[in-house]
Amino acid sequence: MTSEPPTYADRCYRSGAALAGGVLLLALAAWLGGDAMIRGEGRTPVVAAAAMLFAVPLVVAFTLRPAVYAGPERLRIRNPFRTVTLPWATVDTVRAGYSSEVIADGKKYQLWAIPVSLRDRKKAQRHNERLASGRPGGQPMRGLLGMRHIEDSATERKAPSDEAVAELRELAERHADSTGTPSARWAYEILAPLVVGGIALVVILASVRG
Repeated sequence: MTSEPPTYADRCYRSGAALAGGVLLLALAAWLGGDAMIRGEGRTPVVAAAAMLFAVPLVVAFTLRPAVYAGPERLRIRNPFRTVTLPWATVDTVRAGYSSEVIADGKKYQLWAIPVSLRDRKKAQRHNERLASGRPGGQPMRGLLGMRHIEDSATERKAPSDEAVAELRELAERHADSTGTPSARWAYEILAPLVVGGIALVVILASVRG
């Protein structure tokens, strides 16, 4: 009797800053929109409802929805309005310049969930330059409690986006023999309320002006 190899959950890459910003924006929309719908007079509640139906999916699309899932068989990219599934065999390269992206079958797909921070990249570069010059430690500073030492890792660093891209590139090379065809699906659960809310908002505002 042969035992099957263990299966592991996909690696998930998401932007913590985007998630925090999305939660904050949704809380603000719920506060302002809810107050307008409850206490508003005339057409205000209807306008507020249409505005929320349009704004909430938009906020979710660009903050909470983006994610990248990497498993042993394929790479799944969940962008604001589309989900793309790429078997590793179809992935040509994963790279990070001013944005993170994957090239598969000659097509380019943006990785919204892995934003590139030039600031983090410069910090990592300065740290690595200190290591190369033989200064791996931090500089002592005098604070409110006297002299303290800022610890600095003695290993090279990468910006979070560059580290994530390096991991994805390694997975692509490791599982290059996987099979399958790329597929894409529109996020209708985001697009449908977004379109309905946008149309309702335009109709209401047009009727008010008329």
